[in-house]
Amino acid sequence: MKNSSAQSLRSFPLVLALLSVCQLLSSAAPTPVRHINGTMHGFLQLRSDDGKVVAAGDLVQVVSGSQVTARLLFHFTDGSTDDETTVFSQRRTFQLISYHHIQKGPSFPHPIEMTIDARTGTVTIHSTGNDGKEAVKTSHVQLPLDLGNGLISYILENGPPAATPIKVPLLVATPSPRLVTLSISPVGDESYSLAGSARKATHYEIKIELGGVAGIVAPMIGKNPPNIQVWILGGQAPAFIREQGPLYLDGPVITMELVSPMWPSSSKSNE
Repeated sequence: MKNSSAQSLRSFPLVLALLSVCQLLSSAAPTPVRHINGTMHGFLQLRSDDGKVVAAGDLVQVVSGSQVTARLLFHFTDGSTDDETTVFSQRRTFQLISYHHIQKGPSFPHPIEMTIDARTGTVTIHSTGNDGKEAVKTSHVQLPLDLGNGLISYILENGPPAATPIKVPLLVATPSPRLVTLSISPVGDESYSLAGSARKATHYEIKIELGGVAGIVAPMIGKNPPNIQVWILGGQAPAFIREQGPLYLDGPVITMELVSPMWPSSSKSNE
């Protein structure tokens, strides 16, 4: 089983609600498909900074021709949910078709739902303000061909050599739709273990670039988005390993990582 998008980073749920202002960006070429994705089911968990498990997740990926539908759903211990569905084409290049992301429950002070139709440029955002009132806003946005929503792990698995920094546009709900740039740079290879076996993964750091007036004001008001850390296994079958970053603006650092099912111990009567 190729665990190529256990991500979210759909997967990329840890950067979708971080900003309040930004500027529109020019488009670059979409990432070429070097590793074709297949049908799979992966298991993940979210841990707080103190190591406590706060959510269990499933990544279900289904393929039909050159189209892939990937859903990353986390159920939190407090009843919250983080639900992200990405539909994209992997015909020669990765291109987003549609995207739907919901964050709701006690873990999210500002619940939000965003839907993107990349082919028409239609973006609909359901948000809840500080007054508790819900608002719905539909906009038509000129979206770049290399839009990265839900595709970050695929881009890292299929991108240029690890030593090459890359930039990816991302649409965020703030609550109006805004385009920002993710500047992704390799940090280097880092060691981890798997059942006692030593392995290595490439560590990437993702910086959210505001630019313009927003880039000047954000550090002054203490709202400069924190960097996101991602670890990707390279080789013939690249895969997502781990991600660290906040789930929303001013939120705590959360670790997303792969997890294996645990079985109850056999009772003595069954021995």
